[in-house]
Amino acid sequence: MRKVTILLTFAFALVLSACGDSGTEGGEGRVAELQEANTVNIGFANEPPYAYENSDSGELEGAAIEIAEAVFAEMGVENVEGHLTDWGELIPGVQAGQYDVITAGMAIQPDRCENALFAEPEMQYGEGLVVAAGNPLDIESYADIGENPDITVALMEGTTQFEFLETEGVDSSQFMSVADIPAQLAAVQSGNADVTAATEATLRAAYESLGSDDVEIVENFEQPDIQGIPSFGAAAFNINDEELRTAYNEALETLKKNGTIDEILDASEGFTADNNRVEVGEVTASALCEGE
Repeated sequence: MRKVTILLTFAFALVLSACGDSGTEGGEGRVAELQEANTVNIGFANEPPYAYENSDSGELEGAAIEIAEAVFAEMGVENVEGHLTDWGELIPGVQAGQYDVITAGMAIQPDRCENALFAEPEMQYGEGLVVAAGNPLDIESYADIGENPDITVALMEGTTQFEFLETEGVDSSQFMSVADIPAQLAAVQSGNADVTAATEATLRAAYESLGSDDVEIVENFEQPDIQGIPSFGAAAFNINDEELRTAYNEALETLKKNGTIDEILDASEGFTADNNRVEVGEVTASALCEGE
């Protein structure tokens, strides 16, 4: 893996960038601009195993990051600068011109498509739950949470799980909103929440990293039969960066066809090509943006 530079993104930077020239109006020459600089700025949120900062090495890692690095290398851009921010600030940040692209395994959803240009999907994934050890409330599905109004579920701000759970009958009064994945597990571990929900790969990686006997993965979790599951994750661009998005899609398709994306998925924690690949043309960003 190439070493990348990781920069912290502070809230005031968003305001300053929004007041200035984002450099993305019209999208003209954006590919050439990045190729000349030989550097791309990527916004990410700490969400293993999709995109995260390795606490030991300080490097940016994860399946979504490695895919983006490979795609931009195919486009002739070798250097990556990573910008760490909260999940809920990813789309506002790319819209304000703070980043050239955001990548965190973000699911393509119609409401998100109103504010960002999504590339073609590069991975797919299902849902998961973490509960207190022994699963004392016998929670095995999202519907189980909805059937017991006394259950509190911790969710990371801005994620699709809010909508998924409401579709399964969970009332919004049962939600506890937290900043990140570690806070989700901490809420269950402390007893402030009864359960937490996220994508299965995310929760499994966080659970294994926590190494606590106070919580457990729900291994017999029943995947919801609702629109949006499985989710399809992709990189996303400023709404004006059509040229850059098109070039990214072309390079991504090349890497899907030559097996590079499969190799990245097989080598990434929590993923396999067989379980998580998205074949060329299997499903498109435009269809997902339309809610199909």
